[in-house]
Amino acid sequence: MKKQLMTVALSVIVMASLSACGSKTETAATPSASAGPTAAAATATPKAEPATPVKLRIAWWGAQERHDATQKALTQYTALHPNVTFESEFSGWDGYYDKLGVQFAAKNAPDIIQMDAAYLNEYVARNLVADLASINIADMDKGLIDSGKVGGKLYAMPLGTAALGMAYDKTVIEKLGLKAPAWDWSWDDYYKFGQEAKAKLGKDKYVFVDQSSDLVDYTAYQLSQGKGPVFADNKLSIDKDTWITYMNKQSEMRKAGIVTPADITVTDKELDPKMDSVVNGTALARHIFSNQVGAISGLKPDAFAFTTLPKAAQSGGWLKPGMFWSVNAGSKQQDEAKKFVDWFINDQEAGKTLALTRGIPGNAKIVSMLTPNFSATDKTSVDFINKVAPAAQKFVAEPQGWGNFKNDYKMIVQKVMFDKATADQAYDEMMKKAKEYDSAVKK
Repeated sequence: MKKQLMTVALSVIVMASLSACGSKTETAATPSASAGPTAAAATATPKAEPATPVKLRIAWWGAQERHDATQKALTQYTALHPNVTFESEFSGWDGYYDKLGVQFAAKNAPDIIQMDAAYLNEYVARNLVADLASINIADMDKGLIDSGKVGGKLYAMPLGTAALGMAYDKTVIEKLGLKAPAWDWSWDDYYKFGQEAKAKLGKDKYVFVDQSSDLVDYTAYQLSQGKGPVFADNKLSIDKDTWITYMNKQSEMRKAGIVTPADITVTDKELDPKMDSVVNGTALARHIFSNQVGAISGLKPDAFAFTTLPKAAQSGGWLKPGMFWSVNAGSKQQDEAKKFVDWFINDQEAGKTLALTRGIPGNAKIVSMLTPNFSATDKTSVDFINKVAPAAQKFVAEPQGWGNFKNDYKMIVQKVMFDKATADQAYDEMMKKAKEYDSAVKK
């Protein structure tokens, strides 16, 4: 799958030399002319019945750049299909799935939902999302499509490819006279850079946002150490020695003021204009996905540069489907919802509007059409992915029943951040929690 997913990113470079495909815009059908005056007089042409009004509720997370592009795309769709209107529910990542869980429990969830790979197996197992077999996927990357399948059926339409890396404020680095992080740097380089940068930043400024309570970030570390993914055979597979080494190193950097202190870390809101610690100047660097390059660059123009995650025995980065559209299995408007998703991934005007706000599109024709007009930020996103792709690890999603584990993980690690638990104590608590998940899945 890794090689298949890589084709989306790598093909962009090849496609840059192709001519853009012609724009294909949907238009309303025009009635054909009558056969002649005699026929027209003999039979009055019946007026077409107006299409039944449809309101689709649609939910997604993201930064303002994605919100704006998506709202514009919805307006375009309504212009083509005047009977279809939308009720948008968009937010940041924090709390998105908590709200969605409550809505599904109350049987009041949106018709179309933006889905993350971490939750897909869970939603399919609970029969909450519909099969998307009717949607045209002829031009979609097969490897990317397979990432949205469970049990051979397509339940989530992938919207783009993304890679995990790091964003840093290059303007501050230049002012401090520091050497910028290199692509393909090591963990030793990372720790050395942290010490050197902290020495010049001073007391109330930090080098890295402490993202150790995010399971995604530890996953990258464990992969880089050659210890495999954190989930294997549908169970938690966190290597104890590796995890404790990582947590103790994070605590050491926290005490040295290299990573943000706990009180700042818990109030950090990624891509928030005021609360993102890198955007507001509190910290110098943070982990970020390639499909967020445009969003963070828009918040602080010309400030950021990007690099890969540190490596050790091997790379810790991976390619993954950035996100998906899924359709609520309980929706009364399933057919209309699926028609919209089909348009969203295949229509070239939609592709122009959405650009790379959800990663590099999985539709080869859309990418070919977009490539000649890529902005500098778009090119940075593509470069980001192409730097990660050659050594990318296989992406492994959370297994069925483990969708909420990342929240439990976050709470456990925050105890270490606030010195309420040692790394060993936190590990024991995490393993106890893992047994609860194992038992629940077996029921």
